[in-house]
Amino acid sequence: MGQTLDIPCWWLAANWPTPARVRAGITTRVGGDSKHPYQGFNLALHVGDNPEAVVRNRSQLRQGLHLPQEPCWLQQVHGKQVIFASDQIGQSADGSITSGPGHVCAVQVADCVPLLLADTAGIQVAAIHAGWRGIAAGIIDAAVSAMSAPAEQLLAWIGPCIGPDRYEVGSEVRAACLQAEPGATRCFESTTPDHWRADLRQLVSTGLRRRGIARIYGNDNCVAENSRLFYSHRRDGRTGRMAALIWIEMDQP
Repeated sequence: MGQTLDIPCWWLAANWPTPARVRAGITTRVGGDSKHPYQGFNLALHVGDNPEAVVRNRSQLRQGLHLPQEPCWLQQVHGKQVIFASDQIGQSADGSITSGPGHVCAVQVADCVPLLLADTAGIQVAAIHAGWRGIAAGIIDAAVSAMSAPAEQLLAWIGPCIGPDRYEVGSEVRAACLQAEPGATRCFESTTPDHWRADLRQLVSTGLRRRGIARIYGNDNCVAENSRLFYSHRRDGRTGRMAALIWIEMDQP
């Protein structure tokens, strides 16, 4: 077996003012059974890692966090589909939502933005995978629309993702994002002709605010700048995935 999971090294809990029954956060690459180049706590089966190692990592995740059941693992496609976490695991979607205890929403990331949503009453939560393609496709609109509570009653948490200093894109990417988020021009900084530094975190924040969500939390950790804690596809190419999770605790008897 691999290293013993050592909280908080392998789990970064979300720091935001949700009700206590809402649990949320993101894993790191610390611990786990995966070997190079996935070394650590890889939770993705689709990246070429030894499936047995991933299964062991997922088992450690569930046991370490005392999850009520297996997370709703998605087949992420960089689109805007958001499903209910009670639906069959493995569906093609880039977000899941649940309105009751027991179901664990999850998205896998290695550069893209892990976006977690919760209402202030702790009744409904969601996990969203937001890369530039998803943003351009309308994933933020889809996520906010899927929540039952009005935007002013929603909280958002943005987890570690790639920072603008390590994420350069072409003009076609900028144009696609600005078509979905016209007010986000300041999220792009020109470097050379037709190349831009893109701030995915601010791009998501801009989209949330435009839809009425003002309470946005998280941190500015850049995954590409910390190879000890985080996977980054842009940095390493062949690599593992972290998982951002959110769930509502089961009622105590």
